[in-house]
Amino acid sequence: MHPAAPIDSPPGPPRPRKPRAPLVAALLAALSFVLILLVELEWGPLGTVDGAIARTTHRWAVAHDGLTHASRILTDWVWDPWTMRALITVAVVWLVFRGERRLALWLAATCLVGTLLQQGLKAAVDKPRPVWPDPVDSAHFAAFPSGHAMTAAVVCGLLLWLLRVYGVGPAVWRAGVTIAAVSVIGVGATRIWNGVHWPSDVVGGWLLGALMVALAIATYGYRPSARPPETPETPETPETT
Repeated sequence: MHPAAPIDSPPGPPRPRKPRAPLVAALLAALSFVLILLVELEWGPLGTVDGAIARTTHRWAVAHDGLTHASRILTDWVWDPWTMRALITVAVVWLVFRGERRLALWLAATCLVGTLLQQGLKAAVDKPRPVWPDPVDSAHFAAFPSGHAMTAAVVCGLLLWLLRVYGVGPAVWRAGVTIAAVSVIGVGATRIWNGVHWPSDVVGGWLLGALMVALAIATYGYRPSARPPETPETPETPETT
């Protein structure tokens, strides 16, 4: 008689191997702090790079009406922060219906904390937005960090993590990574192209968004898969001849 193999319970979210999220979070926190410090001190070289890129892209935006119109549609509708929050809301509702309320709450709380951090930094740093004599778009409140870039990084990063937690197949994973990368990079590019953010605002949004995701992964307690007690195997009946 051989010992019985344990029987797996019905699937909840699988217990993934924890990545090196704390180390990544520490690195992102350091980079974010350095960038915030340079912005706050109005470091000359950073301002020179910001100005050179912003002036060039604004000149292109004025000259190419079609691209600028498409950029405004993408940034105002497809990659708008409220669109991103709607996506994470769908994921949260889905998790609640699956009975994964803790994970749903964690995703929602991460997005909320990210929004509060973003708004708090905008008020604290109070960096002016670019001003143009011939603007192609408008935006309000302070510039740093870019809310569009940070929200996209938080939402796309969390959704990718969710795909990894549930162990999706390679095709779905590659599609998710591609869509997330295009969205995060694309929304940052549209904010610079439209002349409403300096490049450092977008980079700051990306860094802080990635930091929020890394912190969420590092601090979330993965629930181990429960297993029922083992049951002894029924003894085999000897064959008769």
